[in-house]
Amino acid sequence: MGEIKVSPDYNWFRSTVPLKKIIVDDDDSKVWSLYDAGPKSIRCPLIFLPPVSGTADVFFQQILALTGWGYRVIALQYPVYWDHLEFCDGFRKLLDHLQLDKVHLFGASLGGFLAQKFAEYAYKSPRVQSLILCNAFSDTSIFNQTWTANSFWLMPAFMLKKIVLGNFASGPVDPEMADGIDFMVDRLESLGQSELASRLTLNCQNSYVEPHKIRDIPVTIMDVFDQSALSTEAKEEMYKLYPNARRAHLKTGGNFPYLCRSAEVNLYIQIHLLQFHGTRYAAIDPSMVSAEELEVQKVNLHISSEPEEQ
Repeated sequence: MGEIKVSPDYNWFRSTVPLKKIIVDDDDSKVWSLYDAGPKSIRCPLIFLPPVSGTADVFFQQILALTGWGYRVIALQYPVYWDHLEFCDGFRKLLDHLQLDKVHLFGASLGGFLAQKFAEYAYKSPRVQSLILCNAFSDTSIFNQTWTANSFWLMPAFMLKKIVLGNFASGPVDPEMADGIDFMVDRLESLGQSELASRLTLNCQNSYVEPHKIRDIPVTIMDVFDQSALSTEAKEEMYKLYPNARRAHLKTGGNFPYLCRSAEVNLYIQIHLLQFHGTRYAAIDPSMVSAEELEVQKVNLHISSEPEEQ
């Protein structure tokens, strides 16, 4: 039990990548926690947004692998925000503080919903270059909890944890998935009442994504074919919302494929980011990209932009 927490990879990550704490709001209690790894010269990094139960370190396997390949990666943990607009304002201030004009976002579950809401919020002055949406949803009504969203702040921590744990896989799972669930339960235990209550409020507060505001953003939808907290209807809704999105399907992986199927997830992330190599929105150090790969990418870019030039 708890294999990930004592694994050499996790311990190496914790000992080499510092956790930074940043305050960007007038309220000093609103603290963003983040890991920023990879070359700081990259001005359009990939930012990871966790699910309700997750902390910034749930993406440690992506951080280790992607930075090893030359990418700049930031994984973060949200302060206590009680509505989507407040979150978007805070996230915009964080990007300003980090001096990042545009970013790629990888959002898992609630993180995926917030990534879409931020892209929608900033559509007049775009800050999001692309989206990778992992087990994400586009409408909070799928959880049938919009009526309780305003009472989460009253509930004690143990009750909130019980609500979150109710969405974790309960049947037989393979050892990697079991380790992933154990790790997420451990991360969940580290969250305080207000952190959990605010995330559940954001997860269930009546809201949906307006696709016409973000239709020009390249999207990859990543989901799993086995059991997860997302219904088939919710997945179908995402496909309808983004008809031109690339699809990255994992045969198995449950709610947390980035932990238990990290090699596949990392590969799909690389494939998604490949389209930006050789542009100012590349999330990778140019010296880590081969000349042949750049040539192929330039040809692809030329082909995709030709119709607009006519």
